Amino acid sequence: TAILGALVTISIIALVLSLVKIEDVTLPPAVKYGMVFDAGSSHTSLFVYEWDSDKENDTGVVSQTLSCDVQGQGISSYANDPSKAGDSLRECLDKALKVVPAAKQRDVPVYLGATAGMRLLREQNSSAADQVLAEVAKTMQEYPVAFKGAQILTGEEEGAYGWITINYLLDSFTKYSPKAHTWVRPEAANILGALDLGGASTQISFMPEGSALNWTEASKFTLYGYNYDIYTHSYLCYGQNEMLKRLAKELIVVRGEPGVDHPCYPKDYNETVSLSSFRTSPCTNWSSPLLTLGDGTVTLEGRGDASGCLAAIKKLFNFSACGHSQDCTFDGVYQPLVTGQFIAFSAFYYNFKFLNLTEGQSLATVKETIERFCTRSWEDLSSSYPEENPERLPKYCTNANYILTLLLDAYKFNEISWNNIIFRKKAGSADIGWTLGYMLNLTNMIPAEAPARVKGHVPSLWAAAVAFIILTLALGLAALLL
Repeated sequence: TAILGALVTISIIALVLSLVKIEDVTLPPAVKYGMVFDAGSSHTSLFVYEWDSDKENDTGVVSQTLSCDVQGQGISSYANDPSKAGDSLRECLDKALKVVPAAKQRDVPVYLGATAGMRLLREQNSSAADQVLAEVAKTMQEYPVAFKGAQILTGEEEGAYGWITINYLLDSFTKYSPKAHTWVRPEAANILGALDLGGASTQISFMPEGSALNWTEASKFTLYGYNYDIYTHSYLCYGQNEMLKRLAKELIVVRGEPGVDHPCYPKDYNETVSLSSFRTSPCTNWSSPLLTLGDGTVTLEGRGDASGCLAAIKKLFNFSACGHSQDCTFDGVYQPLVTGQFIAFSAFYYNFKFLNLTEGQSLATVKETIERFCTRSWEDLSSSYPEENPERLPKYCTNANYILTLLLDAYKFNEISWNNIIFRKKAGSADIGWTLGYMLNLTNMIPAEAPARVKGHVPSLWAAAVAFIILTLALGLAALLL
């Protein structure tokens, strides 16, 4: 009886321990979502990102889920009818909500960042810019999302976030190690520079060699547990579209005739422009007797003059302000010497892709290709590229020569460092631009969540306890029979 009592006592203790002894079971981390509108000068795009809630060194590991191009022009074009700026976003918002689970939608942070187009509108008409942003906010607040605001980014923010995007997508900050089963910082991190060319501004961002004490343009970031100091500068009015307007305006002012030679346009191509169009942008609204004559028109007559085109474009830059200084671009702006590899995206990529120019080609080959293209007649080009937009086709010569001038004369790339520039639209499945970097930086402000944990019985202990109880009952029954 004593033995039986002891066995029963032990079995009860084992049963209690099996019920009390528990272990942590880690569930997969919850997925979070974020949306960012890129409201550029010529168009708007929406990007949807997702990341696991257990962040890596306080920064989310973000991936792109959806991209959607908004129909129409940029929101700054709705200055005279602001309500249309908000309505233009609805189609993409509806598409975005289809990829985000309904249960998570109200927690999704949504941001709109406006760039150079809205910066120009704010300079010209600040109240109109405020009304456009207010209408955008009004539309966003109608949707079941956590709208965080619509703001106009500074040029330096735009450049810095583009730099973050590039280095994130190309694993410069962190990469997954199958051996360690975690994300690690590359031993020899290759931090790349960023070259962005938009419609109204252009940005350069990179990590120079040496001390940062004398930088006049610097941004500081903490990503994946490491600090980064980068040089970044934005040039308003030096975007592709504004450059085209400025060049046309200068050609007209110099000649002052109804018919004006345009060296960059193809031979036999003519374009008629109204003088009033130059007063719609702060970049061209300069005092000139010719531009105050009213709403007259001028015809730009293409000449297909490659060397004349390059010379006319160089006059748009004030290189003399730098003197003989090597750490200066133009207009007296300080810039350290470029170093390392660079990714050139946006209009840099689109223009060179059209001309079939890729990395690895020598600078001499690039110049020769552009010069040959610039000498082709309009009849030749229009028949060779029937699918190309007829408004965009005659401007590729201008754009390409502008890119050469910007990279070589302004940023001071040379025949050797030219080979360090890589022209890209995407890295992996994600678009290169400032929005992903913006989202990555904002994840530092989103509280990290520990992986969800539940309590469960340890299977081995539970099985052992059950077996022991059965054995105890069997022994007790045998003892009673004996």
